[in-house]
Amino acid sequence: MKESIHKFFKMGTIHWMSYPPARYDYMESLHKLLADDFFEAIEITKIDDDKLRKKTKDLLAQSHMTVCYGAQPTLLSSGLNPNDLDEDKRAYAEKVLIEAVDEAKYLGSKGIAFLAGKWTEETKDQNYSQLLKTTVHVCQYAATKDMTVNLEVFDYDLDKAVLIGPAPYAAKFAQDVRRECDNFGLLVDLSHFPTTYESSKFVIQTLKPYINHLHIGNAVVKEGYPGYGDKHPRFGYPNSANDTEELLGFFKVLKAEGFFRQDHPYVLSMEVMPTSDEDADIIVANTKRVIHRAWALLEDE
Repeated sequence: MKESIHKFFKMGTIHWMSYPPARYDYMESLHKLLADDFFEAIEITKIDDDKLRKKTKDLLAQSHMTVCYGAQPTLLSSGLNPNDLDEDKRAYAEKVLIEAVDEAKYLGSKGIAFLAGKWTEETKDQNYSQLLKTTVHVCQYAATKDMTVNLEVFDYDLDKAVLIGPAPYAAKFAQDVRRECDNFGLLVDLSHFPTTYESSKFVIQTLKPYINHLHIGNAVVKEGYPGYGDKHPRFGYPNSANDTEELLGFFKVLKAEGFFRQDHPYVLSMEVMPTSDEDADIIVANTKRVIHRAWALLEDE
Protein backbone atom coordinates (compact mmCIF):
# COMPACT_ATOMS: atom_id res chain seq x y z
CA MET A 1 0.00 0.00 0.00
CA LYS A 2 1.25 3.44 -0.89
CA GLU A 3 -0.75 5.02 1.91
CA SER A 4 0.29 4.61 5.52
CA ILE A 5 -1.31 1.91 7.65
CA HIS A 6 -1.91 4.68 10.20
CA LYS A 7 -4.46 6.22 7.86
CA PHE A 8 -6.76 3.23 8.24
CA PHE A 9 -5.95 1.77 11.67
CA LYS A 10 -4.95 2.92 15.11
CA MET A 11 -1.87 0.78 15.65
CA GLY A 12 -1.66 -0.52 19.17
CA THR A 13 -0.01 -2.98 21.47
CA ILE A 14 -0.92 -4.83 24.65
CA HIS A 15 1.28 -3.57 27.44
CA TRP A 16 1.23 -6.68 29.61
CA MET A 17 2.05 -8.89 26.61
CA SER A 18 4.78 -6.76 25.03
CA TYR A 19 6.49 -6.32 28.39
CA PRO A 20 5.51 -9.13 30.78
CA PRO A 21 5.30 -7.56 34.25
CA ALA A 22 7.20 -10.41 35.88
CA ARG A 23 10.29 -9.43 33.87
CA TYR A 24 9.96 -5.72 33.12
CA ASP A 25 9.40 -2.64 35.23
CA TYR A 26 5.83 -1.47 34.77
CA MET A 27 6.36 2.30 34.56
CA GLU A 28 9.54 2.06 32.50
CA SER A 29 7.92 -0.14 29.87
CA LEU A 30 4.71 1.91 29.84
CA HIS A 31 6.70 5.09 29.29
CA LYS A 32 8.63 3.43 26.46
CA LEU A 33 5.44 2.51 24.61
CA LEU A 34 3.75 5.86 25.18
CA ALA A 35 6.83 7.64 23.82
CA ASP A 36 6.86 5.53 20.64
CA ASP A 37 4.89 7.34 17.95
CA PHE A 38 4.32 4.11 16.00
CA PHE A 39 1.62 3.35 18.53
CA GLU A 40 -1.66 5.24 18.61
CA ALA A 41 -3.39 2.86 21.01
CA ILE A 42 -2.39 0.92 24.09
CA GLU A 43 -4.16 -1.87 25.94
CA ILE A 44 -3.79 -2.04 29.70
CA THR A 45 -5.29 -4.15 32.45
CA LYS A 46 -6.10 -4.08 36.16
CA ILE A 47 -3.78 -2.03 38.36
CA ASP A 48 -3.95 -2.98 42.03
CA ASP A 49 -1.92 -0.09 43.46
CA ASP A 50 -3.82 3.21 43.77
CA LYS A 51 -0.75 5.41 43.32
CA LEU A 52 0.41 3.43 40.28
CA ARG A 53 -3.07 3.69 38.80
CA LYS A 54 -3.01 7.48 39.22
CA LYS A 55 0.46 7.73 37.63
CA THR A 56 -0.75 5.57 34.75
CA LYS A 57 -3.80 7.77 34.25
CA ASP A 58 -1.62 10.88 34.14
CA LEU A 59 0.78 9.41 31.56
CA LEU A 60 -2.06 8.13 29.40
CA ALA A 61 -3.67 11.57 29.44
CA GLN A 62 -0.43 13.10 28.15
CA SER A 63 0.02 10.59 25.34
CA HIS A 64 -2.87 11.39 22.98
CA MET A 65 -3.30 7.62 22.57
CA THR A 66 -6.49 5.60 22.46
CA VAL A 67 -6.70 3.67 25.72
CA CYS A 68 -8.18 0.16 25.72
CA TYR A 69 -8.76 -2.03 28.75
CA GLY A 70 -8.49 -5.81 28.89
CA ALA A 71 -10.11 -7.76 31.71
CA GLN A 72 -8.87 -11.07 30.31
CA PRO A 73 -5.84 -11.33 32.64
CA THR A 74 -8.02 -10.70 35.69
CA LEU A 75 -10.37 -13.53 34.78
CA LEU A 76 -7.61 -15.93 33.75
CA SER A 77 -5.35 -15.34 36.75
CA SER A 78 -8.17 -15.79 39.25
CA GLY A 79 -10.01 -18.61 37.51
CA LEU A 80 -13.22 -16.59 37.38
CA ASN A 81 -15.79 -17.87 34.93
CA PRO A 82 -18.53 -15.56 33.59
CA ASN A 83 -20.48 -18.62 32.42
CA ASP A 84 -20.09 -20.60 35.66
CA LEU A 85 -23.11 -22.78 36.44
CA ASP A 86 -22.70 -21.92 40.11
CA GLU A 87 -24.76 -18.73 40.28
CA ASP A 88 -22.74 -17.22 43.12
CA LYS A 89 -19.50 -17.71 41.20
CA ARG A 90 -21.03 -16.35 38.02
CA ALA A 91 -22.30 -13.30 39.86
CA TYR A 92 -18.88 -12.70 41.35
CA ALA A 93 -17.28 -12.80 37.89
CA GLU A 94 -19.91 -10.27 36.79
CA LYS A 95 -19.04 -8.04 39.74
CA VAL A 96 -15.36 -8.13 38.81
CA LEU A 97 -16.19 -7.17 35.21
CA ILE A 98 -18.34 -4.27 36.38
CA GLU A 99 -15.43 -3.10 38.53
CA ALA A 100 -13.26 -3.35 35.40
CA VAL A 101 -15.66 -0.99 33.63
CA ASP A 102 -15.16 1.56 36.41
CA GLU A 103 -11.38 1.25 36.33
CA ALA A 104 -11.31 1.47 32.55
CA LYS A 105 -13.42 4.62 32.66
CA TYR A 106 -11.05 6.18 35.21
CA LEU A 107 -8.03 5.42 33.03
CA GLY A 108 -9.62 6.96 29.95
CA SER A 109 -10.78 3.87 28.09
CA LYS A 110 -14.12 3.82 26.32
CA GLY A 111 -14.69 0.14 26.91
CA ILE A 112 -13.47 -3.19 28.19
CA ALA A 113 -12.70 -6.57 26.65
CA PHE A 114 -13.08 -9.96 28.32
CA LEU A 115 -13.34 -13.63 27.46
CA ALA A 116 -15.74 -16.48 28.12
CA GLY A 117 -15.01 -19.17 30.67
CA LYS A 118 -14.61 -22.93 30.72
CA TRP A 119 -17.45 -25.19 29.66
CA THR A 120 -18.37 -28.85 29.23
CA GLU A 121 -20.26 -30.48 26.38
CA GLU A 122 -22.95 -31.78 28.71
CA THR A 123 -23.78 -28.32 30.06
CA LYS A 124 -22.95 -26.19 27.01
CA ASP A 125 -26.42 -24.70 26.66
CA GLN A 126 -26.57 -23.79 30.35
CA ASN A 127 -23.07 -22.25 30.15
CA TYR A 128 -24.24 -20.22 27.17
CA SER A 129 -27.23 -18.89 29.09
CA GLN A 130 -25.01 -17.95 32.02
CA LEU A 131 -22.56 -16.11 29.76
CA LEU A 132 -25.42 -14.29 28.08
CA LYS A 133 -26.73 -13.18 31.46
CA THR A 134 -23.33 -11.90 32.58
CA THR A 135 -22.63 -10.11 29.31
CA VAL A 136 -25.99 -8.36 29.14
CA HIS A 137 -25.65 -7.16 32.74
CA VAL A 138 -22.12 -5.84 32.14
CA CYS A 139 -23.20 -4.18 28.88
CA GLN A 140 -26.16 -2.53 30.60
CA TYR A 141 -23.87 -1.13 33.27
CA ALA A 142 -21.28 -0.02 30.71
CA ALA A 143 -24.01 1.79 28.77
CA THR A 144 -24.61 4.03 31.77
CA LYS A 145 -20.97 5.12 31.41
CA ASP A 146 -21.23 5.47 27.62
CA MET A 147 -18.82 2.57 27.20
CA THR A 148 -18.60 -0.56 25.08
CA VAL A 149 -17.98 -4.22 25.93
CA ASN A 150 -16.09 -6.58 23.63
CA LEU A 151 -15.80 -10.35 23.95
CA GLU A 152 -12.56 -11.77 22.60
CA VAL A 153 -12.95 -14.94 20.55
CA PHE A 154 -10.63 -17.69 21.83
CA ASP A 155 -10.09 -21.38 21.15
CA TYR A 156 -12.63 -23.84 22.50
CA ASP A 157 -10.58 -27.03 22.85
CA LEU A 158 -6.87 -26.37 22.39
CA ASP A 159 -5.51 -24.19 25.21
CA LYS A 160 -7.81 -21.65 26.86
CA ALA A 161 -10.73 -23.93 25.90
CA VAL A 162 -13.47 -21.40 26.59
CA LEU A 163 -17.06 -21.30 25.45
CA ILE A 164 -16.68 -18.68 22.70
CA GLY A 165 -15.48 -20.28 20.60
CA PRO A 166 -15.52 -20.88 16.85
CA ALA A 167 -16.68 -18.01 14.63
CA PRO A 168 -20.23 -19.24 13.90
CA TYR A 169 -20.91 -19.74 17.61
CA ALA A 170 -19.42 -16.32 18.38
CA ALA A 171 -21.72 -14.79 15.75
CA LYS A 172 -24.75 -16.44 17.33
CA PHE A 173 -23.75 -15.16 20.75
CA ALA A 174 -23.12 -11.63 19.49
CA GLN A 175 -26.50 -11.58 17.78
CA ASP A 176 -28.20 -12.67 21.00
CA VAL A 177 -26.46 -9.97 23.04
CA ARG A 178 -27.14 -7.29 20.43
CA ARG A 179 -30.86 -7.98 20.72
CA GLU A 180 -30.64 -6.35 24.13
CA CYS A 181 -27.45 -4.26 24.04
CA ASP A 182 -26.12 -2.23 21.15
CA ASN A 183 -22.82 -1.46 22.92
CA PHE A 184 -21.52 -5.03 22.51
CA GLY A 185 -19.07 -6.35 19.96
CA LEU A 186 -16.36 -8.91 19.31
CA LEU A 187 -12.58 -8.79 19.37
CA VAL A 188 -10.88 -11.08 16.86
CA ASP A 189 -7.22 -12.06 16.88
CA LEU A 190 -5.20 -13.42 13.95
CA SER A 191 -3.24 -15.58 16.40
CA HIS A 192 -6.42 -17.38 17.44
CA PHE A 193 -7.55 -18.36 13.93
CA PRO A 194 -5.18 -21.36 13.78
CA THR A 195 -6.31 -22.44 17.24
CA THR A 196 -9.95 -22.53 16.12
CA TYR A 197 -9.04 -24.23 12.80
CA GLU A 198 -10.40 -21.29 10.78
CA SER A 199 -9.06 -18.93 8.13
CA SER A 200 -8.89 -15.14 8.17
CA LYS A 201 -11.47 -14.97 5.40
CA PHE A 202 -13.92 -17.25 7.19
CA VAL A 203 -13.62 -15.50 10.56
CA ILE A 204 -13.85 -11.95 9.21
CA GLN A 205 -16.74 -12.70 6.87
CA THR A 206 -18.65 -14.64 9.54
CA LEU A 207 -18.19 -12.06 12.29
CA LYS A 208 -18.14 -8.91 10.18
CA PRO A 209 -21.28 -7.24 11.65
CA TYR A 210 -19.97 -7.59 15.20
CA ILE A 211 -16.22 -6.90 15.04
CA ASN A 212 -15.17 -3.84 17.05
CA HIS A 213 -11.48 -4.50 17.66
CA LEU A 214 -8.57 -6.39 16.05
CA HIS A 215 -5.46 -8.17 17.27
CA ILE A 216 -2.59 -9.71 15.32
CA GLY A 217 -0.15 -12.33 16.50
CA ASN A 218 1.10 -15.87 16.11
CA ALA A 219 0.56 -19.35 17.54
CA VAL A 220 2.07 -22.82 17.49
CA VAL A 221 -0.63 -25.40 16.85
CA LYS A 222 1.64 -28.40 16.21
CA GLU A 223 1.25 -30.49 19.32
CA GLY A 224 4.46 -31.37 21.10
CA TYR A 225 6.46 -28.41 19.78
CA PRO A 226 7.79 -25.54 21.94
CA GLY A 227 5.29 -22.71 22.28
CA TYR A 228 2.28 -24.95 21.62
CA GLY A 229 -1.07 -23.35 22.44
CA ASP A 230 -2.18 -19.77 22.95
CA LYS A 231 1.26 -18.39 23.86
CA HIS A 232 1.50 -15.54 21.31
CA PRO A 233 5.10 -16.13 20.19
CA ARG A 234 6.91 -13.76 17.85
CA PHE A 235 6.32 -13.86 14.12
CA GLY A 236 8.75 -16.33 12.58
CA TYR A 237 8.85 -18.55 15.68
CA PRO A 238 9.83 -22.14 14.81
CA ASN A 239 6.90 -24.36 13.72
CA SER A 240 4.39 -21.53 14.16
CA ALA A 241 1.34 -20.74 12.05
CA ASN A 242 1.64 -17.04 11.21
CA ASP A 243 4.29 -14.88 9.59
CA THR A 244 4.42 -12.13 6.96
CA GLU A 245 2.40 -14.12 4.42
CA GLU A 246 -0.44 -14.81 6.83
CA LEU A 247 -0.52 -11.20 8.01
CA LEU A 248 -0.66 -10.06 4.39
CA GLY A 249 -3.61 -12.40 3.86
CA PHE A 250 -5.30 -10.91 6.91
CA PHE A 251 -4.81 -7.39 5.55
CA LYS A 252 -6.24 -8.46 2.18
CA VAL A 253 -9.38 -9.79 3.81
CA LEU A 254 -9.81 -6.68 5.96
CA LYS A 255 -9.45 -4.49 2.89
CA ALA A 256 -11.91 -6.54 0.84
CA GLU A 257 -14.47 -6.57 3.66
CA GLY A 258 -14.43 -2.82 4.24
CA PHE A 259 -12.39 -2.59 7.43
CA PHE A 260 -10.10 0.13 6.09
CA ARG A 261 -11.81 3.18 7.61
CA GLN A 262 -10.00 6.48 7.72
CA ASP A 263 -12.90 8.27 9.38
CA HIS A 264 -13.36 5.85 12.31
CA PRO A 265 -10.32 3.57 12.27
CA TYR A 266 -10.32 0.28 14.12
CA VAL A 267 -7.72 -0.34 16.80
CA LEU A 268 -5.31 -2.97 15.47
CA SER A 269 -3.03 -4.18 18.26
CA MET A 270 -0.08 -6.51 18.20
CA GLU A 271 -0.46 -9.28 20.76
CA VAL A 272 3.01 -10.76 20.81
CA MET A 273 4.91 -11.87 23.90
CA PRO A 274 8.63 -12.60 24.26
CA THR A 275 9.60 -15.97 25.64
CA SER A 276 11.62 -16.09 28.86
CA ASP A 277 14.91 -15.97 26.95
CA GLU A 278 13.91 -13.29 24.42
CA ASP A 279 14.29 -9.51 24.59
CA ALA A 280 11.01 -7.58 24.59
CA ASP A 281 12.41 -4.58 22.71
CA ILE A 282 13.60 -6.81 19.89
CA ILE A 283 10.29 -8.69 19.75
CA VAL A 284 8.38 -5.40 19.47
CA ALA A 285 10.71 -4.37 16.64
CA ASN A 286 10.27 -7.79 15.00
CA THR A 287 6.50 -7.29 14.98
CA LYS A 288 6.78 -3.82 13.48
CA ARG A 289 9.02 -5.17 10.71
CA VAL A 290 6.49 -7.86 9.83
CA ILE A 291 3.68 -5.27 9.81
CA HIS A 292 5.70 -2.93 7.58
CA ARG A 293 6.57 -5.71 5.14
CA ALA A 294 3.07 -7.17 4.92
CA TRP A 295 1.60 -3.71 4.43
CA ALA A 296 4.16 -2.87 1.73
CA LEU A 297 3.16 -6.02 -0.16
CA LEU A 298 -0.53 -5.18 -0.04
CA GLU A 299 -1.78 -4.04 -3.43
CA ASP A 300 -3.47 -0.66 -3.70
CA GLU A 301 -6.19 -1.97 -6.01
